[in-house]
Amino acid sequence: MEKLKTLSYGIGLSTQQIALAILSGLALTAGFPPVGWIAAPWAAFVLLFWAICDLDAAKSLKAGLIAGLSHYLSLLFWLVPTMNRYGYLPVWLSVIILILLAFYLSLYTALFTFLIAWLRMGPAASLMIIPALWVSLEYLRGVLFTGFPWGLIGYSQYDFLKLVQISDIFGVYGIGFLIMLANCVLFFTLACLSGRKWFNKSVGWPLVTASAAFTIFLTAGAALYGHHRLASIDKMTEHAKKMTISVIQGNIDQDVKWDIEFRNATIDTYFRLSRQELGLNPDLIIWPETAAPFYFGYHADLTEKVVGGIRDMGPYFLIGAPTFEIIEENDQYYNSAYMISPDGRVLQRYDKVHLVPFGEYVPFKKFLPFLGKIVEQVGDFNTGEIGSTLKWGQIDTGVLICYEAIFPGLAAKLVQNNSGLLVSITNDAWFGDTGAPYQHFIMAAFRAIETRRSLVRAANTGISGFIDPSGRILGQTGLFKEAAMTRKLPIIRSCQTPYTRHGDVLVWVCFIASMLYVMIKFLQIKFFPKGKKYGRAT
Repeated sequence: MEKLKTLSYGIGLSTQQIALAILSGLALTAGFPPVGWIAAPWAAFVLLFWAICDLDAAKSLKAGLIAGLSHYLSLLFWLVPTMNRYGYLPVWLSVIILILLAFYLSLYTALFTFLIAWLRMGPAASLMIIPALWVSLEYLRGVLFTGFPWGLIGYSQYDFLKLVQISDIFGVYGIGFLIMLANCVLFFTLACLSGRKWFNKSVGWPLVTASAAFTIFLTAGAALYGHHRLASIDKMTEHAKKMTISVIQGNIDQDVKWDIEFRNATIDTYFRLSRQELGLNPDLIIWPETAAPFYFGYHADLTEKVVGGIRDMGPYFLIGAPTFEIIEENDQYYNSAYMISPDGRVLQRYDKVHLVPFGEYVPFKKFLPFLGKIVEQVGDFNTGEIGSTLKWGQIDTGVLICYEAIFPGLAAKLVQNNSGLLVSITNDAWFGDTGAPYQHFIMAAFRAIETRRSLVRAANTGISGFIDPSGRILGQTGLFKEAAMTRKLPIIRSCQTPYTRHGDVLVWVCFIASMLYVMIKFLQIKFFPKGKKYGRAT
């Protein structure tokens, strides 16, 4: 407590305000796995609003920064063991990198609270502008500097199946808008009960009653839409063509994955697990990201071993493997997925398009040549073509490799290009036994809802699984276990959702509304400063 008091003197916030900001960030983290209290985000921001409602813009920014740091440090703590064990960085440097990333992400929360205090909106305007501001800033976080949309607040509601169905119209951001609106209403209700003012403005019962009724109406309407949408999607999937698909989880230890001596043993493990599923007559067998631990096509003996093994099996195979090519005397590396026919022919290749910064490439390398990659690799990876699909028989398959599954636009582009099935292949061994694999898995589930496509996930060490077009998790594996699963899934090609066709319309509405309000406030301050009298001269 003494340290908290010392900190409060240093940054100009009271001990209570700092404590509320920290608790707000921790409550938001509690909404995500491994804790998974999906009710927590619906009230997490009430604590932050209580802390800033009588602060000026500068102090409000500090409170938002503290809340953001509390949230992102607790949500992304798994980065430290990842960078230490697999990036070979010392713990102290891994901690510094985590703090720097958390600080960057917290700037969006800080800007959020700064704008709220600077705009000093009345309670009525706040009910609409605050959710719009939040959605706009979450979207910017997902696109600026290659984007990092990990842990958007809407993802926390993945298990609230009826509510999340609106994602096929508004995406995950629509859920975030509702959550933030509910936080505002709950805060104003408590403020009205306690006599707490909102930037020196009283909160009246008429507004509280009307806003609560409106929020309940919107949430109930979303749930009712979800109820009917679930029924209609279930009916559509019942009559859709079904294909039998197997996922193979080899559980290959990351420490030996790239060891030359273990390559043959790794391939043998995947074939052994694949053969276990042949009795279920799979149409397609899927191996995870870089399941083949060699440059496919370049290492001829290992490539022939894989192709020859597939030739003896019968089904189509989709396997993850890195690719090496020499194009115009330049080395080209790709993180790829290969579709291989039952007779062993390599039909098509998908190359990952959204690479992991400092893992698969160094951003701003021209300007920051001293920066190295966190994860050891051979050279920088190149990107493939956005929206390219892999065909097996008459079915187009959209592949999302690892990190790509957290970007809604990539899945939408695949479906625009006639993908009837989404496949997410990943290697989450980097995350260890933390909440990260679970967080990654639930984010992939939203891609199924947004696009109304079945999604199959194959992960090296877990979590592998099947998700239907309504976002139901039909089956999933445990972490760090060998596993093979097979299930019939509907293949849907005719349905194009509003989100697939039009994208983030809600985000643009929120962004325009927010910017207009900010511009009006700026012009008001510039041309009509507070305290100056205006009127006709006498």
